[in-house]
Amino acid sequence: MDKKSPLKARNFPSAQDEAATVRLPSRYAGPGSSYGMAYADTEFLLREELRPVRMQLELMKPELIQQDQGVESTIVIFGSARFKAREEAEAMLASAQDAGHPDAIRHAERMVANVRYYEEARRFAELVTRDADALGEPVIITTGGGPGIMEAGNRGAYDAGGRSMGMSIHLPFEEDPNPYITPELCFQFHYFAIRKMHFLMRAVALVSFPGGFGTMDELFEVLTLAQTRKIRRRPIVLFGRAFWDRVVNFEALADEGVISHADLGLIHYAESAEEAWDIIKRTYRDDDPELTARQNRAA
Repeated sequence: MDKKSPLKARNFPSAQDEAATVRLPSRYAGPGSSYGMAYADTEFLLREELRPVRMQLELMKPELIQQDQGVESTIVIFGSARFKAREEAEAMLASAQDAGHPDAIRHAERMVANVRYYEEARRFAELVTRDADALGEPVIITTGGGPGIMEAGNRGAYDAGGRSMGMSIHLPFEEDPNPYITPELCFQFHYFAIRKMHFLMRAVALVSFPGGFGTMDELFEVLTLAQTRKIRRRPIVLFGRAFWDRVVNFEALADEGVISHADLGLIHYAESAEEAWDIIKRTYRDDDPELTARQNRAA
């Protein structure tokens, strides 16, 4: 903290100062004692009745830290936690072949085939990070902080020498956050709802790679909020059209009348890192003549 002149010094000690210096009297230092600062009492904060307070804290902590770190605009990458880097997928296949287990071999073959998504996510994040000012203001990559496509996104930004953010969720089988996240921007959440809100609060675009229930949950929340105009519309890019056409028939939803055909315009498709980034840049260029001029000058 910056030193202040005597005129501007604090009139009251900070909560941090008091929490660090408080000394529990020996008579009241044992288990079951209620003595102590409420904000430093973990057992009290974890009471069922304090859920609203915990939710507020979980909303505020990432918000305040992002403000401190100067994070204003992000591009969010969704996708499967199960996809592997090439060396890991190929090692998995070799192990399955050595063991001679047909099911394991088929699964490992799919992992090898899906390596391209990991590689494209990594390239996309690297491309965005190297070209971070292309939209007229700095953007940083944000992921769910875990393995798979999330790791690839953070890894690409790391490869480019830039910052990236990870928003991990506490799970019973959780792994540590992937090692490529900027430490100051590595968060852990308890509430899925608060985490998903933070994904969107600064997002200027979202790119969803193939994934399972978690990816679908995140994607459909974004689509619903955009469809109902609860958030401003922004580019939503689905990577790998063959996958998406196979697992979600958006056209059928429109044909059945449960969404409008206009809602299909919320979605863009890409097959390469360059195409995904071009879609995002083109969307903002078309909406902003000044950005068009800046991008043309840069080209």
